[in-house]
This record gives sequence, C-alpha cells and structure tokens, in this order.
Amino acid sequence: MLIYRGLSRISRISKKTSFGRRWLPSHPLLSGASHSAAAAAADSSVKVLGCREAYSWSLPALHGIRHQIHHQSSSVIEDTDSQEQLDPFSLVADELSILAKRLRSMVVAEVPKLASAAEYFFKMGVEGKRFRPTVLLLMATALNVRVPEPLHDGVEDALATELRTRQQCIAEITEMIHVASLLHDDVLDDADTRRGIGSLNFVMGNKLAVLAGDFLLSRACVALASLKNTEVVTLLATVVEHLVTGETMQMTTSSDQRCSMDYYMQKTYYKTASLISNSCKAIALLAGQTAEVAILAFDYGKNLGLAYQLIDDVLDFTGTSASLGKGSLSDIRHGIITAPILFAMEEFPQLRTVVEQGFEDSSNVDIALEYLGKSRGIQKTRELAVKHANLAAAAIDSLPENNDEDVTKSRRALLDLTHRVITRNK
Repeated sequence: MLIYRGLSRISRISKKTSFGRRWLPSHPLLSGASHSAAAAAADSSVKVLGCREAYSWSLPALHGIRHQIHHQSSSVIEDTDSQEQLDPFSLVADELSILAKRLRSMVVAEVPKLASAAEYFFKMGVEGKRFRPTVLLLMATALNVRVPEPLHDGVEDALATELRTRQQCIAEITEMIHVASLLHDDVLDDADTRRGIGSLNFVMGNKLAVLAGDFLLSRACVALASLKNTEVVTLLATVVEHLVTGETMQMTTSSDQRCSMDYYMQKTYYKTASLISNSCKAIALLAGQTAEVAILAFDYGKNLGLAYQLIDDVLDFTGTSASLGKGSLSDIRHGIITAPILFAMEEFPQLRTVVEQGFEDSSNVDIALEYLGKSRGIQKTRELAVKHANLAAAAIDSLPENNDEDVTKSRRALLDLTHRVITRNK
C-alpha cells in the first residue's frame, strides 16, 4: 500500500550526514532557483471536528457492530514489518512541553473567571493528545532545508532559532483555534463531557464557555498578527471561516444534503481537516518552501484530517464512553448522519425513511443500528479512511529528497501517524 511506500523509500536513505543539524528557510539565493508557482491550492473538499456527548447505550445491534469491526479491521490494515518503530510524539516531546507552558501563559486573562475558563483544557492532565501540535512540529523538521554553504555560526543559529520559534507559534495558534472550536461545539451540542471530564459549558455554563472560546480566538489572532506574514494570516483566518461554515452546514441541512456523501465530506473538511491542512501549509510557507512543497504539506494535513474524522465516525458506533472520553453514539442521537450510516443507506435505501423521520424516537436509533449491523457501512468507512491515509503518505513520499537524519526521522514519523490514525481505538 502507498502508506508504507514512503517508509520503504526513506529507510533506504543514509541516516548519517557530515553536515550539522542547523536549518534555515529556503531562499532562492541559498537553495537555487525556486520552482514555478504550483496550481492554486488544492480543492477544499471535506469536513471537521465533531463534538459529541455523553450517552450510555447498550443495544444488541451495537454489540454486533463492535464485533464486526474488530473482525474487519485486520483485513484493512497491513503490517509494517522490518521498519524501525518510531514514536512520533516522543520525537517532539520536549517541544510539546515548552508549547504547553507557553499556551498556559498565553491564555491568562485579567478577569479570574475568564482565566479559569480559558485555561480549562490547557491544564496539565487534560491537554488532550496534542495531535495537531505534534503533526506541525514534525512537519517543520521534515520541510526545513539544510544550508548548502556554511554561514557564520552565530548568524546561522539565530536564523534557525527564529524560524523554529515562528513555526512553534503556528502550532500554538492551531491548538488555540482547535480548543476554541471545541468549547463552542460543546455549547451547540449541549455536551456534558469532554476529554474524560465535565465539559466547560456543563461546569461553568454556556455563556462563559462561549466567551472563553472567543477569548482564545482573540489570543490566536494576536499571535498570528505577530508573524507579520499576510499569506499565513489569510490561511488561518480562512480556517476560522471554514469552522463556522461547517458547523452551519451541519445545523441547516436539507433532507437531500443529510443523505449526501459529497455534502458530508465537504462539511467534514470544513469542520476538521481545514485546520490541520492549512496549518501544515503555513509551516511550509514560513520555511520559504516552494508552492509545490506547500501544496504537498496541505495535502498531507487534509487527508490525515479526513482519515482521522472518518475513524472518529466509526468509533462513535464501536467505542465506549470510557475509551472516547465522551459519550458514544452521540452523533446519531443528535441526528447527525455520518459516513457509516450513509454507506449503510446505499445498501439499504429504506434506511433513508428512518433518517428522514429523525432520531428523537430511540426506536429509530435501534432500527438504524440494525441496518448498520447488516451492512458494510463500518467497513467501507474504514476503507475510505485508509484511502485518505494513503494519500497523506503519498504526499510525504513526494517531498524533495533529503538525507539528513532529523528530516528522515520526522518524515517517517509523519508516515507513522497515518497508520496510527486508522488503527486507533480512542
């Protein structure tokens, strides 16, 4: 599969280099003539983060689906064999700790209540998986370009440090936007749990949760402005627009739109994948990379984000509240139709009648789960996730050759994340 083609190629690259590990932004004077501008940024197709809630369900159909998924997953994922295992998170662990401390200091507010609300999901122990900052820090190393001729050490070190600090700032901005979207989503969904604890709206009320989300977005804007890069500012501002657009699409669907896979994937891109894809592109732009490389970074983030959300959709049916840190079956309970049900509807058109009736009546949830259990909806969703993971891996495989050990490890770690995303169970 493509997902490991990149690993095979990278593993053949020499892991030792006589050059140091100092990095500078690519520049025409340093890296040769830049490539011609690439075709305009890839089409935004597909959706976002869902926020789900806490419900405790115990249905025979659900147990059947969970058994079915356990059986199917082994046929979808291939083993890596002979590849040295890398822990992507451990490669950037030190930087993640620095980012966590910096984020906690960035969300301090003058008003105590607002400060408590804004830092709610940045406190130690509830920071989440820090998946997005990990991807961005790995992408930063994977894309940085070695200077062909040595410069004065002081100049080189200063430039490398400044670039890395600016790329870390993108990771911080991305995390603040992400957490702000979670706070707002939990209010819209009336959620009562998030990351295994009470959601902020449940603990402090809807008004304070909304204001905390707004506060985080304002802090993200201040940090974004400090980069003084209009193209990067435009990318991240577009992400916020996409988050709002995606949530509105979810709230205002017509009957045909609710049952459309194309509509669902567009919404998923806006709500989930736009943030990571445009942030990856921002990392490339700050490094002075070519338009072609920036698009490859974008494609990696987009497809990784889509794969992540598709597996989230599967886990909403097959996971437990304890493993997810939030309620299972919350999407369908709130009338949100996701990929497994859409695929099941292709096999059993009569399921559409149930979907159009809505799921306020719990018996309709039972009926939908029975159809899902008889269908290949879960398997097809996993297969679609694998397809997007493969596309993400292909983007890394297409990056310009580089034999530096740090670049090699970071690219392998990015490939490893594509595998982790589709094999996770929480």
